[in-house]
Amino acid sequence: MTDLAPAVRFDLDDGIAHLVLDDPTQSANTMNPAFRSALTAAVDAVADQIAADPTSVRGVVISSAKKTFFAGGDLVALMATGPSGAAALFAEVEGIKADLRRLETIGRPVVAAIAGAALGGGFEIALATHHRIAVDGRYDLGLPEVTLGLLPGGGGVTRTVRMLGLQQALTGVLLEGRRFRPAQAREAGIIDEVVSSRDDLLPAAIAWIDAHPDAAQPWDRPDYRMPGGTPKTPALAAMLPAFPATLRAKLKGARYRAPRAILAAAVEGAQVDLETASRIESRYFVSLATGQQFRNMTQAFFFDMQAIGSGASRPAGIPPRPVTRLAVLGAGMMGAGIAFSAARAGIGVVLKDVTPEAAARGRAHAETLLDGLVAKGRLSAEQRDETLARITPTADVADLAGCDAVVEAVFESVELKHRVLAEAEASVLPGALLGSNTSTLPISVLSEGVENPADVIGIHFFSPVDKMPLIEIIVGEQTSDAALARAFDLAVQLRKTPIVVNDRRGFFTSRVFGSLVMEAARMVGEGIDPVAIERAASLAGFPGQPLAMLDEVSLELPQKIEKEAQRLAGAAYESSPAMQVLDELIALGRCGKAAGAGFYEYPEGGRKVLWPGLSDLFGGDVDVPLADIEDRLTFAMSNETIRVWEEGVLRTVPDANIGSILGIGFPPLLGGALQHVDGYEAADGTLGVAAYARRTRELADRYGDHLAPPTSLIEKAKTGATYR
Repeated sequence: MTDLAPAVRFDLDDGIAHLVLDDPTQSANTMNPAFRSALTAAVDAVADQIAADPTSVRGVVISSAKKTFFAGGDLVALMATGPSGAAALFAEVEGIKADLRRLETIGRPVVAAIAGAALGGGFEIALATHHRIAVDGRYDLGLPEVTLGLLPGGGGVTRTVRMLGLQQALTGVLLEGRRFRPAQAREAGIIDEVVSSRDDLLPAAIAWIDAHPDAAQPWDRPDYRMPGGTPKTPALAAMLPAFPATLRAKLKGARYRAPRAILAAAVEGAQVDLETASRIESRYFVSLATGQQFRNMTQAFFFDMQAIGSGASRPAGIPPRPVTRLAVLGAGMMGAGIAFSAARAGIGVVLKDVTPEAAARGRAHAETLLDGLVAKGRLSAEQRDETLARITPTADVADLAGCDAVVEAVFESVELKHRVLAEAEASVLPGALLGSNTSTLPISVLSEGVENPADVIGIHFFSPVDKMPLIEIIVGEQTSDAALARAFDLAVQLRKTPIVVNDRRGFFTSRVFGSLVMEAARMVGEGIDPVAIERAASLAGFPGQPLAMLDEVSLELPQKIEKEAQRLAGAAYESSPAMQVLDELIALGRCGKAAGAGFYEYPEGGRKVLWPGLSDLFGGDVDVPLADIEDRLTFAMSNETIRVWEEGVLRTVPDANIGSILGIGFPPLLGGALQHVDGYEAADGTLGVAAYARRTRELADRYGDHLAPPTSLIEKAKTGATYR
């Protein structure tokens, strides 16, 4: 048996030392043990060659034999590293950085030749070279670690601060975790050159080497000055106190660890020499990588997103059938947003409403959105016109002829949806996909109104459609696998993230969102200060505040839903404690933002403010720990998610986590509604389902049995099982 080739190959050709990244055991290069040992061996080989014959090496080119340049750190291994592994992880990180530092000081020009994605640790390899060349294309470069709860620990903080200056490195690269296309990366100053094709890459690298025989990193030159100055520079020193305040405002006080660690590592590292700065960076990296927040965020935004993106919820064996012409029924804000998204994706759209004027208004809304993209430089005027031309407004159902898919976005009425779907089915192509954008009505009920119920499926968009990245696909009792596959593919065509759930009133997202806003309303009724409720939501990491979100959807909507649910159950309407709060506000005409008044006041030309009259109606002086308010909000959502799971509505844990984050604003730092349960970190440091169940019981004992642990949670706490 022969040994596998090394993960980094060393070849010497005409004075150019080629270091080729090519892990033989993986489809993408990562910083696994094979790479670490191969990197050391490759740098040793270059150094030994130079020592043996200084004239034999005139430069070094780092390239990749994979489709991507380098995928980054070994996240599977990092996820398995806890606090007890901190010392070993620190040694590993420092070892990789020592090899990269040896390479950039080896005495020869070093060029990164990039022809595919280079993110995180992969881009940090490129940063350790003297010149970075990328092939133009639709792939990503950058340091997105903050989005996974990490910081760039392979020299990314240290080097970008020295390349760009403290402020530009933080705001332009590190704190946003932005991904750049090659041309954008050049504009940002993190790529030096862009070539048009792979064939141009190596000649450009060699030409640069020959033109810069004495190349060195700027910070290794005696005349180096950090762009913008160091923290000791008076102008920068005067600005530094604002950095933490600005970051806190941007995060709305949420307890994200990674952005704060990035800021600290950058500022502290800018005050010392490069080697010391690198060690500071490594310590912050290890602190994050061995913490629970990193595991939560990486599980959701890498592994769960990867599971969804791989099509795990799409029926196998059904060939793709892209939508070519989409009928959108209803030209209100939602329908117009769907039409806009489809046209942007290159799909022809027939936008139908009851009158030509209403349909034209929907198209005009799409035009306004397109004009906004042109104003921001994200679209040319020609592209705007081409996109808008794909939308045909109409009031004539005959114009739906030739459509191979339908999405209705009309008012939430079973009778109305039956009628518009039946009309559309009679006009579109045979076997066309019949989608409903309902947020609450059972798909199995809606399918009763058409000839072919197997073609009916829920395709639930979120508002505003042009910005929200999620689609919730709901499978009815008679929905076929072919319809599910087509709906999944349509979501991907629209550049949305699809989750798939089973049918029941409210499905997954609407039910769990309702648990959040109604828990907030309930707390108002208990006399808890509304300001404290909204503030606690921000601290917990919610991107929106629950009372404000309730105003956005309107107070009347949950009231209608609850009345309808009780009517279908054969019961007289009886308000829950949360609904009693809404009933009182609705009786005063305070029905939400659209009515100009709800929990908030909406002064014309001013910012919304919580209505002072809430204290007269409900009090507001009940003293409750802020941590309890935070947990009541997050636990209400996670507990309802568990119940949805128990009922078989949810199909997979990734769907639960990604759906809760992207669709209904569950705090990303907790990793999603079920990851919050599996990865719960108690105040005493205990982790997992049992700790979550104990805290749930505490909350129920204090605030009511509606917060009591669900059945499966109790069982899993006993056995040590998880939901994953």
